Amino acid sequence: MIAQEIARRYARALFMSTQEKGLLDTVFEQLGDLGEHLDRDPSLLDFLNDPRVPEDNKRALVRDVFSGRTEKIIVEFLIVLIDKTRIGFLPIIIDEFIRLVEAEKGIGRVTVISSVPLNQAEKPSLIEKLAAKTGLKIELEEKIDQTILGGMIVILHNEIIDGSVRHELDLVKERLNRVRVH
Repeated sequence: MIAQEIARRYARALFMSTQEKGLLDTVFEQLGDLGEHLDRDPSLLDFLNDPRVPEDNKRALVRDVFSGRTEKIIVEFLIVLIDKTRIGFLPIIIDEFIRLVEAEKGIGRVTVISSVPLNQAEKPSLIEKLAAKTGLKIELEEKIDQTILGGMIVILHNEIIDGSVRHELDLVKERLNRVRVH
C-alpha cells in the first residue's frame, strides 16, 4: 500500500509538470514505451536500483541513455527518483501516470478477471454498464483465473468489485464461523 501511495505522489507531480509544459501526450507515449521495455527486460531497472552502484554512475547512465531520445523532463524525473532512492518504484509510477493521463482523456482501463473468457454478448454489456457508471470510455482487459470458480472480479483504477464465487463462498464461511452453536 505504501508503494502505491509513493507511486501516486510521484506520478501526480510528473503529470502536473508535463501538463503545465504542454508535454502530456509526448511524455505519455515515451513513458509507455519505457514501461513496456522494463517489462520485457528489467536489467536497466535492476542496475538503477542496485545499492552497490554509485549514484553518480546511475545518473550518468540515465543521461547517456535517455538524453536526446526522450523529453528532458523524463531525464530529470529519473534523476530525482535516483536521488530520492525511489527508482525501484518506476514501473508502478509509470502505470499510475498512464492512468492519470487516460483519466484526463476520459478513458478508463478496466481489468476483468473471470474463470472463463467472457462471451461476445457479455463484453459489450459490461463495457456499457461500466461506461454508464463512470462516464469514461472503457478499455477492457481480460484475465483468466480458474481459482475464482465463477463470476468475475472487476478492477477499475483503484476500485475492486469482487463478484467471484470464491469471494461469496469466503463470505459465507466467515458468517458461518461467527455463528455460535450451543
